[in-house]
Amino acid sequence: MSAHLFAGPLLVTVAYVLVYYLMITNQLIVRMRLRRDFGADREMLAADRYVGNMLEHMPPFLILLWLNAIFVGPRGATLVGAVYVVARLVYPLVMGRRLGKGVPTRMLFVTVIGYLVIAAFAVRLAIAALG
Repeated sequence: MSAHLFAGPLLVTVAYVLVYYLMITNQLIVRMRLRRDFGADREMLAADRYVGNMLEHMPPFLILLWLNAIFVGPRGATLVGAVYVVARLVYPLVMGRRLGKGVPTRMLFVTVIGYLVIAAFAVRLAIAALG
């Protein structure tokens, strides 16, 4: 196996991990700045939600990304995976700095992109396995 052949998925994986740590860093910065009851502050709730949402979807994304890269092809896995990483990166921007009582409707756009990427990876693998 050549790292050059799988350069795209490797770069998507690294980018995803970097976005993950950016969100954790944001969570820590907000928590340190607020230094009060974290469960009641809307900004802290938003920072926690960014990280929580990313953690919820990380295992299926990374597993399906690499299964696609190996069994379907690294180019398609790179393209679809990059779309997912960008969606994760803009998640905090779309949600906003403070989490209110309701979730903004614009969040559906980012959420749907995430689910479509996961579904696309799964369908591509099923087709490869059955074809």
